[in-house]
Amino acid sequence: MKKIGTLCCTILLMVLWSCKDSGPKPRFLPPSTGGINSLMVVMDTELWKGTVGDRIRQHFAAPVLGLPQGEPKFTITQIPPQVFRGATTYSRSVLFVEQDSASLAHIKTDVYAKPQKVAVVKGVEDTDLLNGLDSLASMAISSFKKVEIAEAQKRFTRSLSKDKAFQEEFGIQLKVPSLYTVGKREKNFVWMDIQIPKGTMNIIAYTMPKNSFSNDSTFVEDIVKMRDSIGKKYVPGPYENTFMMTEKAFAPYVFPARIGGKKAAEVRGIWEINGYPMAGPFLTYIINDEENDRKLILEGFTFAPSEEKRNYMFELEAILKTIDFNSQPEG
Repeated sequence: MKKIGTLCCTILLMVLWSCKDSGPKPRFLPPSTGGINSLMVVMDTELWKGTVGDRIRQHFAAPVLGLPQGEPKFTITQIPPQVFRGATTYSRSVLFVEQDSASLAHIKTDVYAKPQKVAVVKGVEDTDLLNGLDSLASMAISSFKKVEIAEAQKRFTRSLSKDKAFQEEFGIQLKVPSLYTVGKREKNFVWMDIQIPKGTMNIIAYTMPKNSFSNDSTFVEDIVKMRDSIGKKYVPGPYENTFMMTEKAFAPYVFPARIGGKKAAEVRGIWEINGYPMAGPFLTYIINDEENDRKLILEGFTFAPSEEKRNYMFELEAILKTIDFNSQPEG
């Protein structure tokens, strides 16, 4: 009897294990593809040529703020639905627009590949599609940007700089590609840069007192004064008495942000060299680092005359967003 009981237990365990194995298995998804900031738009070509296509371009090909020349948020490729098969479905960011008996607008994750965001807009009439695009555009752009930032970070984190200047000076870790080198380091200031075909990409960091920018009514003006004073002290131009400053003709754009788990202000605009014809875009994060009683400033700026600068600035943004405050200064 004891042997029979043991046999029954063994059979029962085998049955349970078999049931466990026969459950639904995770679906394999190929890695997503595409250039940084590329968007696959899947829709009928006639729709693309009309008002619906115009509205898509209005939202998703709008100029990036803070660049000297107009460059679109996304580089768009449009294909009809019947061509959307095989490798084309692996695009990282996809907008699917279709006339349908039901109206809907939503965002799906990892449908055909991984990582992937697919924004879907359907409607009976063109007006339904236009309304769906208007309601979904800001959320879709944010979702696409997040997946693109993650992809940019994935690409450059394969080979990172081992320099500890940011850690030693500010107690932070920043994932900076290995080709960047420290060009200047002083107390409370670090500057790393990289040569690009026709110029440079740059990252600088410094701190300000905790109570800086206490007056909301002069916030933008105070940001400009801060940048100009730092530029005059640390970022010289090609000749004596020339230095980096904020472009005088236009005030920078300022947005609320969150970076490294902390509240921040995001500032985008154009820098120029005082007294010399050089200029380019900058992106600044003013971070409320309350634990350390300071404002931490991270900035990326590019000099690339006659070149498109959107992807350069996007890479700098991706680098700055890797900030980790869990590291402490050494010594």
